[in-house]
Formats: sequence, C-alpha cells, structure tokens
Amino acid sequence: MAAVVLLGAQWGDEGKGKVTDFLAEKADLVVRYQGGNNAGHTVVAQGEEFKLHLIPSGILYPNKTCIIGNGVVVDPKVLLEELDYLAERKVKMGKLRISSNAHIIMPYHRLLDELEEEARGDQKIGTTKRGIGPAYVDKTTRVGIRMIDLLDAEEFAAKLRRNLEVKNNLFVKVYGREPLDFESIYQEYLGYAEKLRSLVTDGSLAIDEAIKAGEKVLFEGAQGTLLDLDHGTYPFVTSSHPIAGGACIGAGVGPTQINKVVGVIKAYTTRVGEGPFPTELMDKMGDRIREAGHEFGTTTGRARRCGWFDAVIARYAVRVSGISDFALMKLDVLSGLEKVKICVGYRVNGEVIYEFPQSQKIFKACEPVYEELPGWQEDITGVKSFEDLPASAQAYVQRIEKLTETKVTLIAVGPGREQTIIRGEIF
Repeated sequence: MAAVVLLGAQWGDEGKGKVTDFLAEKADLVVRYQGGNNAGHTVVAQGEEFKLHLIPSGILYPNKTCIIGNGVVVDPKVLLEELDYLAERKVKMGKLRISSNAHIIMPYHRLLDELEEEARGDQKIGTTKRGIGPAYVDKTTRVGIRMIDLLDAEEFAAKLRRNLEVKNNLFVKVYGREPLDFESIYQEYLGYAEKLRSLVTDGSLAIDEAIKAGEKVLFEGAQGTLLDLDHGTYPFVTSSHPIAGGACIGAGVGPTQINKVVGVIKAYTTRVGEGPFPTELMDKMGDRIREAGHEFGTTTGRARRCGWFDAVIARYAVRVSGISDFALMKLDVLSGLEKVKICVGYRVNGEVIYEFPQSQKIFKACEPVYEELPGWQEDITGVKSFEDLPASAQAYVQRIEKLTETKVTLIAVGPGREQTIIRGEIF
C-alpha cells in the first residue's frame, strides 16, 4: 500500500499539475480532493501542453483511474467541456469517475459570486467568479445539490425549486436583478446528468478498495496552503481545504491511510489576487521573474504577483500538513541572476519573527528579512542529476532544505516530464 498526498505549499500555482502528472506514472489511482474549476493545472506531456481545471492531471495516462472526490465542487458544463477538449486533442484518457457526494455548481452560484464580489468594492477578495464560494456555502448550510441528487430527476427538481425561491428573492430584492428561470435550468442540468451518469460512483469506497488491494493512490490538491480556509491568509483564501488534512475529508479516507505528503513549492514565490505578500517584488526583478516563469494564471490569465522565496511560509506549510518531501519547481527561472534571495524571517514592529503570524494585520505589516546567495548563469534545463547542477544552484536548494527541515526530493528544471531531477523515491 502507498498513498501520497500532493499539495501546494505556497499560494497555489506552484506547478502541482506537472508533479501530479509525473507521479501519476507510478500511481494506479489519482484523486482530486477539493476545489473546483477555479483551479488550473498546466501539464506538458510529449511536447504538448494541456490545461486542466477539474479533471485530475493523471488523466493523461490511458491506464490510470482518476476520481473527482466528494470535496470538489463540480460545474458539470465545465467538466463536459474539459472532456471534449481532451477528446479533440485525441488524448487516450484514463478512466474518470466522480464521487456521488460531490456538490454541483449551479447558475445561481456563479451569479451570486459575481454580485457579492462587486458589492465588496475596495474590499474585494479576488474570487474567480466561477461560483465556487457560494457552492461551498450551500454545502455548509445543507442546501447543496450533489451529483447523486442530480441523477434523480424528482429529487433534483424539488431541491432546485426550493433553492431558486430563496436565491431569486435575493437577486430581485437585494441586487435588483431578474429572477432565474426554473425550467431552463432544470432541463439544462438534466442533460448534464445523462451525460455524466455512467461516471458517478461511491468515491470513498473505490479508494478504499484500491488501497486494500495494494494499489498506489495519489491525492491531488488544488490551490495552496496559504489559501486554506482555516490555515491560510484569511479572508484572502479559497473556500475549501488544500492542506493534507483536506484529502481525508475530501476523498473519504482516514489519516492512517496516508504514507507521505509532498509539498510543491516554486524556487520563488507567487500570488494571485488580493492580500499581503511580504516578498513581493514591485520592480524590474519582479517583471523579469514573471516573464521568465510565464506567470499568468491557467484559469484566469491574470498576471501573478512575484517575489523571492519565502522560507517562513514554507516552514508553516510543513507544520500544518506534515510535509515529508518537497518538489521544487521552476529552478531554471532563476538562472542568469547574479544574486538570489531567500526570506528567512519577518521584521515587524521593531522585532524579527520567524513563524507565520496568525493576524493578517500583523502579516500586512511584515517586512522580509533576506539572506543573499550567489546566483548561477548556466542553462540548467537539460540537467539530469543534482550533482550536475551549478554549485550555487545546489547551495540554493540545500539552504531551502535546511531552513524548512524538509528534503527536496524532486527538482523541476523545465516544464516537461523529463525535465525533473529525482533525488529519492515518492512511491
């Protein structure tokens, strides 16, 4: 038995898609455990680039089974478009299954997401406006519609009618909008139900059976640690739990089933949307990293905010998820720099702190305390072993390991599957 959780250890966009795709080669089952189509994973396979939002990255292997877990909120229209996208690209896909307990994103969720974000004015969170948050709200208030409900026309009609009564009252009386039409939504989603019916299963049971059979299971998270609803930079967070504990809830497995936790980090730090970012570079260096790293969102196309590597948040990610191994991404992006920096602590109110602060007011006031290391000029995109990296690149990786007390087991020196340096076994 081998069960591994793969998660983002920064603010998301760390390159989890590539690592999932890389590790999926040895896995039998790949499970996405939270988030929705607000996430975007870019994978390069055999020289071709694929952009995925809901389907686990392991789908690009034809002999794998992929499960969208109960912790994911599913927009059926987007899911079907993604399946069509892969079919048009003539991908020999693995087998896809959807947990019957996964909740559905409805049109009123998308509209409400947009209206609420607009109403926040200067206090915007930076939502993708895809209905993710409102869908999780309905889940928490126990009025959500699940895949299993969608497959029962009578049950679906009753829940949709009840929800629309409440939502339309809000749209009309609070936001001055026209009410949404029951019949058009009902018929549209019944069409989705028929197309997805054969894919719906008891996800937790399927995962349990795989583990008991000795199969290798990879749990894939979306977003990142600092976007976790409980442990992230609240309120600038997502509406689910990207940390390792989220895999247990969002896939339906016990914590004793997990063998390893792999945290994905970039060799620098990025963030999308609003919120504090101590190491953000608002200068030519930030622009240089953004362009060299192609730091534009897979889902939204938004330019990502870029900064130096932050060891404080990396240590924090290790703590809250029990990370056993790091996968360090985009080391090649830093090639050509004379000096590179690592944030080792924060200066706030005249003192230096080394742990992530719980108060966002304090976090906003934090100034990074940097260590400066020699850079490297060499092109490392073709390097196959750690020992063949330039000495200063090796030293940079080793300093990250020391500061986080966590081994860097995988190092990406380019976007392709083959551009990965392996320093130990994950499975």
